[in-house]
Amino acid sequence: MEGEIYNVFKVCITALMSLCYCYIVGRIIPKGTQRLLTILPVVALFLYLPLNLSTVNLSGQTGFMLSWLGNFKLLLFAFGKGPLSSDPPLSLPCFLAIACLPIKIQQIPFQESPQRTHPPQKGHHKENPLPQNTENIRHKAILLLNYPTKALLFVMILHLYNYSDHFHPNLMLLLYCGHVYLALELTLASIKAIAQAGFGMELEPQFREPYLSSSLQDFWGKRWNLMVTNILRLTIYEPVHNAASAVVGRKWAALPAVMAAFLVSGLMHELIFFYMGRMKPTWEVMWFFVFHGACLVVEVVVKRKYGAKGRWPRIFTGMTTVTFVMVTASWLFFPQLLRDGVDKKALEEYAAAGEFIKDISRAVMSRII
Repeated sequence: MEGEIYNVFKVCITALMSLCYCYIVGRIIPKGTQRLLTILPVVALFLYLPLNLSTVNLSGQTGFMLSWLGNFKLLLFAFGKGPLSSDPPLSLPCFLAIACLPIKIQQIPFQESPQRTHPPQKGHHKENPLPQNTENIRHKAILLLNYPTKALLFVMILHLYNYSDHFHPNLMLLLYCGHVYLALELTLASIKAIAQAGFGMELEPQFREPYLSSSLQDFWGKRWNLMVTNILRLTIYEPVHNAASAVVGRKWAALPAVMAAFLVSGLMHELIFFYMGRMKPTWEVMWFFVFHGACLVVEVVVKRKYGAKGRWPRIFTGMTTVTFVMVTASWLFFPQLLRDGVDKKALEEYAAAGEFIKDISRAVMSRII
């Protein structure tokens, strides 16, 4: 554990120094091809850094934050787009945080003040400095109950793994679905809370209760891992949509754009799975996302053809959507992790981390006493 912590320290220092370089590049080199060429070495480095970590959880999280989100943000930054580009430019600490963490500053429509006599220009936005209206306070009160409940459920799932030999395989797959969702949301929410407290600005949520989804569009576009959704929209969906509009027209350009976004998502998941298991890809995970992209395209076409006439009750579509995601994940998403033994390694790391924290706590308490 001590050796892995040292490796994490080296990776963090390397990443921060590289991002400082990118920040300076953004100040002295105009956006475009020249800036892209100067940033590409950092992109290649970020693809390599997770290989310096041996634990499943840390290598997977580092791959997600640096090799995927971080690199995509830097590619957008090269052309003056994305969360790293703003007017006026971000401060260096804010630039570093947004570049290497799965966070994004919340943007809200500009609201007219009582003293303002002229309406703001269309598209005017400003950063939200933690608004304290009634709705926001009520939302935070709900979160105070929401996250502890999810943390308790996550601990219960980890405990149930001790009795996995007595469970039906389908029940185990259900536990894996809950494990992945809760681990992702709790990890990302913790990062968001720390960053939000440090910078004093409202940050966009990463999840919006995906188990309440009413369709695949709702699940992937508005509720599940919204940081990834936003990055894929800027880097893949919009460029493909613009290119396809010239070929098939704007009405149908969304369909190839959706497929391209899901294809890239599948490839990036394959890369993260490689970081975690260091095994040759089987491409099942990529096909999981390609299949969901194709199903989402069919859903869009059906909605356009039938409109309100083809709507089913929300309770039915909600249960069908969540069941579909879980069944297809059990079919294509989890087998690679189970086959490579990544699940067992991850659980062993949770136990090792718990023991390490206990040892540190005992050492600190003994010095205090």
